[in-house]
Amino acid sequence: MRQMATYDLMESFRNANQWLGASALSFASYPLFSMVPNPAFQLMSAWGHVTERTFERMVAKPDWGIRTFTHEDGRDHLVNVETVLSRPFGDLIHFNVSGREEQPRRILLVAPMSGHYATLLRSTVKSLIVNCEVYVTDWHNARDIPVSAGKFDIEDYTLYLVDFMKELGPDINVIAVCQPAPLTLAATAYLAELDPEAQPRTLTLIGGPVNPDAAATDVTDFGRRVTMGQLEELMIQRVGFKYKGVGRKVYPGLLQLASFMSMNAERHTKAFTDQILRVAQGEASDNDAHNRFYDEYLAVMDMTAEFYLSTVERIFKGLEIAQNRFVVDGHQVDMGKITRVAVKTVEGGKDDISAPGQCVAALDLCTGLPDDMKASYIEPDAGHYGIFAGRSWRNNIRPLVLDFIDSNVGRDAMPRAANRNAARG
Repeated sequence: MRQMATYDLMESFRNANQWLGASALSFASYPLFSMVPNPAFQLMSAWGHVTERTFERMVAKPDWGIRTFTHEDGRDHLVNVETVLSRPFGDLIHFNVSGREEQPRRILLVAPMSGHYATLLRSTVKSLIVNCEVYVTDWHNARDIPVSAGKFDIEDYTLYLVDFMKELGPDINVIAVCQPAPLTLAATAYLAELDPEAQPRTLTLIGGPVNPDAAATDVTDFGRRVTMGQLEELMIQRVGFKYKGVGRKVYPGLLQLASFMSMNAERHTKAFTDQILRVAQGEASDNDAHNRFYDEYLAVMDMTAEFYLSTVERIFKGLEIAQNRFVVDGHQVDMGKITRVAVKTVEGGKDDISAPGQCVAALDLCTGLPDDMKASYIEPDAGHYGIFAGRSWRNNIRPLVLDFIDSNVGRDAMPRAANRNAARG
């Protein structure tokens, strides 16, 4: 109950700050005060506006916001988000473009489960649906999942990926972004050995900690300094009474957000101070750069305790993927069994979360894969976010990834449609 009370205390703190912001906005915006030439009321109203919006976003799942796009035919096409496969801890969704022929290039984006929703990949999806069929792993907030649904650790995560790949068939091209890179590699190896006809065609790993020891960062150093007992005591709480997952042990999203922001506290403080001044001066808008970024950044989700703890213990401390001794459901996965799936790694030269060297280590693990089916790329000036969103992704990385996918289309002798039917049959 102590941990549950702590969870509810954090939620109460968030709710109180949202209420304070709304109250300040309402009070300072009272029409009578417009007769008083005092900028304090404008600043108070601006502070309330920014504060209410900030704390409100922390419990709201962002919308994908991808409704239409203009195709090469010059027409605007509606985009419908459809659920292909629904599971308790995550869904497989498809961005179906109405009125357009199915695109031959099919991509599965494996979204990270590291505190933010899959909508963090919104700009990545928007850049790909132009000429690809895009599927995404849409992970659920652990606080909304009843305890009766059972556990969810990194082995369960890997098996979810296996099922999603089987559902989509062997002509799918998988792109894993950040945290899921090592587990997506393991899922591919699992299929390569136990169900080779369901393997994806290509696998692209972007900025993931396949071997965290290859290049130290603050993230990997933290994993080394803190014991598992300390992590469980300090980070794990039980979901409070407000949500469906009441009683489930989680790593709370609000606690994760506090950690995220403390890493760059000075930059975030300046960003919010500047935004309050812009609101007070009438220069801010609902969809300005600040709100676009923080509406997504502040929207956090709880992770199951077993997923978070097993990630730290087995991926970062135990190096089970890096040393090719990862076990899934009693079966030891061998990355050397990947012999037909072309693998590419992408890293950012200025990535301070998964530093260069951590992701490219995947290629050394694929001992059964010919060298001409391996590729790697480093974007010199890109940070962690830039390697899958923004200018670096759009102008440099996306074209290279699509060229890599297209260059491996001809390797499969079976026709695409026949291949898909064989996997589903």
